[in-house]
Formats: sequence, C-alpha cells, structure tokens
Amino acid sequence: MTVMSWRLRRMSKSEVRSLITGLLFVSPWLLGFLLWTAYPILSSIFYSFTRYDFITEMKWIGLGNYIEIFTEDPRFWTVVYNTVYYVGISVPLGVVTAFLMANLLNTRLVGRSFFRAIFYVPSIVPAVCSAMVWLFIYNNQYGVINNTLRALGRPIIPFLSSVELAKPSLIVIHLWAQGTAVVIFLAALQDVPRSLYEAATVDGANAWHRFWYVTVPMCSPIILYNLVMGFIGGFQTFLMPYLLTGGGPMASTEFYAMHLWRNAFELFRMGKACALAWIMFVVVALLTAFLFKTSARWVFYGGER
Repeated sequence: MTVMSWRLRRMSKSEVRSLITGLLFVSPWLLGFLLWTAYPILSSIFYSFTRYDFITEMKWIGLGNYIEIFTEDPRFWTVVYNTVYYVGISVPLGVVTAFLMANLLNTRLVGRSFFRAIFYVPSIVPAVCSAMVWLFIYNNQYGVINNTLRALGRPIIPFLSSVELAKPSLIVIHLWAQGTAVVIFLAALQDVPRSLYEAATVDGANAWHRFWYVTVPMCSPIILYNLVMGFIGGFQTFLMPYLLTGGGPMASTEFYAMHLWRNAFELFRMGKACALAWIMFVVVALLTAFLFKTSARWVFYGGER
C-alpha cells in the first residue's frame, strides 16, 4: 500500500485521470468476477465444512462431509468407478478419433468441405436435441437400430437399459460429438510445414513414417490441449446421461457430477455437494498437472531447440 501511495503521489493529473478512466472501464468485469466467480468459489470452500440445507440453521462440522463421503456414502465409490471408466475410455479414444478424422479431412477428399461441415454439426446442436436424436436411435421399441434388427429377425440390443451396455453406448455418443476437436486438429495440420513432408519423402519415408514422425510430433501440443480439455469436460459429464438414462440402470451411468447435483438439488445437502465439488477439483487439478509434467517427454514445440 505504501508503494502504491508513493506511485499515486508521483503521477501527474493526466495519468491519474487515465487510471481512473481505465478502472471505470474494467469495473463491470471486476464486479462480475467478484460476484459470480470469486464469491462462489470462496463460499463453497466454507460451505464444504458445514451442514447446510437451505432450511435449518447452518452448522460447522469441520471435515465431517469429507469423512462421510469417503467412508459412509454408499454411492460414492460407484460413481467414482463409473466416471473413471467413462473418462478413461472416452477421452483418449475421442482424441484419437478426432485426430484420425482430421487427417482424413485434410486430404484431397472429394466433397471435403461438405464432410467438414457435417462432422462439426454435432458440436453446435444443443445437447437436449442430441439426446433426443440418440434416444430415437437407441430406443428398444422404436429405435432405428433395433427396428432394423427386428425386421431382420435378429434380437434387439438394449443399449441404454443394460448395465453392461449403457456406459459404452454413452461413449459412442461422446465419439460422435468430436467436431470441435476435429476443427482444432485441422487447423494444426494445415500449419505443419510442407517442407518437412518433402524432406521426409526425399529420405525415403513412406506414408506411415510421415504420419508418425512428422504429423504426430508437430500436432502433439494440440493433442495435449485436447486431452486436458477432454479430461476436464469428462469429469463434469452430466447432461447427456441425465437425459438419456437418469443414472440408470442400477446406477451404472450415474457419474460424479450427477451424484453432486443430486446431493445439492434433490437432497439439499449443500455442504456435502460443495465437498464433492472440491474433491473433483483436486482430482482434475492433479491429473492436469500430471499431464503437463509428463508432456515434456512427448510434446514437441516448434520453437524449442
């Protein structure tokens, strides 16, 4: 404060006027940040150490919510397993699918612009509309796939009503909605210098060698980006399983975010919900830090020597 006061005293009137004008211009953002970001974050930390249900008086219970989550919550480890299963398969598989699709769309494919638009459409369709489409595709009675199987005299496939098939069915939907990642990979592929491919060809590299030793290293920063964003989004998966299965059958598609939401808005256990949110934050932060820590071994940045 002393340094700031000293600097303010040394500023001319025009500089002070410019400072005040600048603060007035950024004040809407500062106010929004304090009200909608900083305050909710800080208050959720406080609430995670309390028992609070909107109705009765808030009670400080220290680590009670955290101890209950790990030792007494019968659903907690089920949702952790479901979430790890879903994220562990869908995110790496989604990145690989998007990367291969982008490589295909980066070739001299006939109708390339049309296919690029088609693959991006799922990313701009509202999640509720996507859920209705997939409900129509997966439905046991009137779904497109099962109606076709029934017409062929084959047994139907209970995509969303089978404990074994429900999570894989949701993973397929995740792979279908990789349009944004495909566009990002396309931008990265078009930025790879042609001279590298020409040099590799002169050295006798075939198509696989050019892909593995040129394309993949040059796109590795984008692969890392899509992995990080995929893991962050995967741990927060909520809307699609909530609309399609409601967490069933037998809680096989109840993911972490859904368990958090139910504690907050069905059971009104806001303290426990805040504790669940902070546990998820710590896990995602550690996973992200691990990815960045190990990225030095497999991510290549063009500016590095």
